[in-house]
Amino acid sequence: MLLLSHLVARYQGELERRHGHQLLPSHRQALQAMGRCRQSGSDVMRLQCSDCEHSIRIPHSCGHRSCPHCQHHESQQWIERQRAKLLPVEYFLITFTVPAELRQIFWQQQRLAYDLLLKTAWETIDSFARRDPKLRGKIGAHAVLHTHNRRLEYHPHVHLIVPAGAINVQKRQWRDKVAGYLFPAGNLARVFRAKWYEGMRRLGLRLKTPLPREWIVNCKSVGRGEKALVYLGRYLYRGVLPEKNIIADHEGKVSFCYQDNKGTRQVRTLPGGEFLWLLLRHVLPRRFRRVRDYGLLHGNAKRLIQGVQLLLRVELPIPELPREKAPMLCPLCQGQMRIIALRERGMTPLLC
Repeated sequence: MLLLSHLVARYQGELERRHGHQLLPSHRQALQAMGRCRQSGSDVMRLQCSDCEHSIRIPHSCGHRSCPHCQHHESQQWIERQRAKLLPVEYFLITFTVPAELRQIFWQQQRLAYDLLLKTAWETIDSFARRDPKLRGKIGAHAVLHTHNRRLEYHPHVHLIVPAGAINVQKRQWRDKVAGYLFPAGNLARVFRAKWYEGMRRLGLRLKTPLPREWIVNCKSVGRGEKALVYLGRYLYRGVLPEKNIIADHEGKVSFCYQDNKGTRQVRTLPGGEFLWLLLRHVLPRRFRRVRDYGLLHGNAKRLIQGVQLLLRVELPIPELPREKAPMLCPLCQGQMRIIALRERGMTPLLC
């Protein structure tokens, strides 16, 4: 398997020549982290056997959220937290996509534009739930920002996983919709477009290029929601391209595979510097939260979601006691290893 760290080392110079003037501080930080992740010279943890005193050094991961090596644990934790909020109702995956004419302003004003996209998508769903004659209550959503399409081109959009129901807090009454239907996509698109214009006006964002009248919103049923959560959870903390999808590095060009909208395997080949630039375009601004919970699924609404689960007679799982990590064993005598140095710099890992 080709390692991204090796491609960074090989093509970083080419990237600087082609796009050095476009690299943001967040891009350089991500590049540096992914280039040293679990490599010689990276920080290491030293362990020693309690029996034979044999020592080993284990390289630290870089911990960057754009690195395909790292954040697997954090991704799984997010999925488990959202599973604990699942309700026995139908769920919908609603995707809000902005026109191509807005991509330039998204790139130039990333923090403002991404934040506005997430908030506007939620406000659109919330307004529909409050006015819907069958709901008229508080709805919830998990929102996840994506900045790429399947070819990894720059394509900002947001996915919302929404339970098809709302809670009337005053009456403590749960109301849901007819199976297979939540909100009309065309109406969602028109309201989303209007709210986006209002949000741009408030922020002082101006666009010279005229925008199309028809915007695209997709609203489809995803069953009980768990599969959609797992699907989105894969992309939260582990970069946009798994290393297993990088299939070739030959004569200065890198090839990677992906699945198109029809599920057919496709291959894309780019010069090494352009390949790195393709990945870096999806690095988010520092400390920007790409996943947010809204309404009754918000982190501060734990009592509310528990009340809804009681109304719907959800059998809540018994909380498990925290599990201790299995001890690391010595490769020579199988004795238990203990940490004697949590972080050492610039040392070659010793794994035997």
